[in-house]
Amino acid sequence: MSSALKRKAQSPVPEAKSPTVQSPKGQAKSPTPGPASTTPGPASPTPGPVSPPPAQSDEPTELLPGAHWGELDVPDDNDSTLGDSDVESSTASISSTILQYRTIKGRTYHNDAVSDNEYWGPNDAKAMEVMDIYHHAMTLILDEKLYTAPLSKDIKNALDVGTGTGLWAIDFADEFPNCTVIGTDISPIQPSWVPPNLQFNIDDATREWTYQPDFFDYIHIRWLCGTIKDWASLYKEAYKCLKPGGWIEHMDGEVNAVCLDGTMPKESATYQWGQLWTEIQRKTGVIFNMINSGCMEDGIKEAGFTNIQIEDFLAPTSPWPTDEKQRQIGLYQSVALMTDVEGFLTYFFGQVMGWADNEMANFAASLRREYKECKIHANIKWRVVRAQKPLDA
Repeated sequence: MSSALKRKAQSPVPEAKSPTVQSPKGQAKSPTPGPASTTPGPASPTPGPVSPPPAQSDEPTELLPGAHWGELDVPDDNDSTLGDSDVESSTASISSTILQYRTIKGRTYHNDAVSDNEYWGPNDAKAMEVMDIYHHAMTLILDEKLYTAPLSKDIKNALDVGTGTGLWAIDFADEFPNCTVIGTDISPIQPSWVPPNLQFNIDDATREWTYQPDFFDYIHIRWLCGTIKDWASLYKEAYKCLKPGGWIEHMDGEVNAVCLDGTMPKESATYQWGQLWTEIQRKTGVIFNMINSGCMEDGIKEAGFTNIQIEDFLAPTSPWPTDEKQRQIGLYQSVALMTDVEGFLTYFFGQVMGWADNEMANFAASLRREYKECKIHANIKWRVVRAQKPLDA
């Protein structure tokens, strides 16, 4: 099958009036989604595809060791609020077994009975607050839109993979009241009071999907950075379950910050953040360099999708821009991270990197201070990749 990969290179300036976009051009007219399919078949756990071995790329040469941060004396009020500066599987039933979470240093994580995938994120109340804040930040990046794919208003079935607290799925179900929306996650942390056309399932997306083939009109994936080793296999499952003419859309961020004015020293915590996650990727094989690796567009193309379209956005890490919209995006991104830096660090930094508690605490304090001071004009790059299953598939 032929596949068109469309991209427009455009270098944003630090204080753009809106998130910087790489817009595809020369788009062919998009096929309309196929007709509604029948109801899905019964779901039952099945073994998933074998993940590839960890990547063997070279170790980052500019990575500072944990001891560097452990030797620092960094005051930290651990205050994520804003001060005077304005910065401050398969589907499984929810049983008592699933709710018996793992606990690491006081933080709770998904139960291994649901997934044997090495997911780093906690699922407690503090982590859920971060997810909710990021939901708003990502919506602002997209000009307050939930999606960018050219969806018909009469779509019948949609899937939100890795739904988290479910806010995106709830908003989408409200916008498409005649569409059956399914949100999946490995932790049952979603609310029970939801639109009547929405349901949440406990499901590990890294295993073989049990939904009926050619069923969904739209499959949505957002912010699953660091959760998947084999993106190509996941996209192939999505391809199988998407009906001909249906759309897949994946939005994710890059761990390496982008600075366009030279204000980000290599010894800063903001710069080291990307180096550290790159090293964790090297050690575990879990992909954190979502954009630099090209795993999104490459995996979607390999799965067989066509009409591939890519958009890139630069979003400030803190409210340093003078442009009000960019400042708001930076505000929400900084609050999300500062609310729970430790939630990002505890699992992989302790379990994989071998950092001591004081090293993680000082690194977290350094990162918070840099975000609050707004002296480093850094950005996080977000990418949206959307594509279509061919009508003749």
